[in-house]
Amino acid sequence: MELTTLRLEVAEHIATVTLDRPPVNAQNGRLRQELLWLFDTLSDRDDVRVIILTGAGKSFSAGADIKERVGLVQEPGDYLRHNRLTRDFFHCVADCAKPVICAVNGPAIGAGFALMSCCDILLMADDAWVQMPELDVGLAGGAAFLLRHFSPSAARTMFFTGRRVAAAELYRRGIVEACLPREALMSTALEMARDIAAKSPIAMRKAKHAFNTVEEMPFRDGYRFEQGVTVELSHTEDAKEAQRAFVEKRKPVFQGR
Repeated sequence: MELTTLRLEVAEHIATVTLDRPPVNAQNGRLRQELLWLFDTLSDRDDVRVIILTGAGKSFSAGADIKERVGLVQEPGDYLRHNRLTRDFFHCVADCAKPVICAVNGPAIGAGFALMSCCDILLMADDAWVQMPELDVGLAGGAAFLLRHFSPSAARTMFFTGRRVAAAELYRRGIVEACLPREALMSTALEMARDIAAKSPIAMRKAKHAFNTVEEMPFRDGYRFEQGVTVELSHTEDAKEAQRAFVEKRKPVFQGR
């Protein structure tokens, strides 16, 4: 697929995906189709071990393109098809086989916050903020994304009032991993990505799958599932190499098998 709303760069096993739809990276159907195709592709690429998602310009994403909503329904089923694309758009990031670091370079509004929240590790510029103004533009989706990160009271306050929450406050609450000067955001994301890319790619895939699976399981069942993943991993060449390297006090050389 030709990318017209996204940019992709791949180096050192790191894929950097940049939302690039001026002026505020609003999410229209084309952007969602491209990101869905791209993340499915990156899941299968052997030269990619970790992904950084960020935005071009001063915004991460202003959320859904409201202009597109006007006249959206032309025939029966149009809204259902739109909603299915929107769900898959978010899920393709959460379900991506590779860890995804979100470098939030500016405001993440509505569906922009939802996209950010689907990533594995969240870093924010210190002048960025999030907001859920859905009720003000005739929408109501997003409560599920808020409740993944905020208490019921805080989630309702954000949704019912549409108030902004600054990056520093998200960091104070432990929702984001770091709140950084804008000029340090990408270098920090790349440093973290290099750490992840240096690990066994097969172990990393299994680790992300385990996190996604046990998140909604009872503790005992979740830990039992993880033990099963460990057994599967123990049969891989990478696991054996990791253990040999630890004993021999050297850096491991992983083959991804």
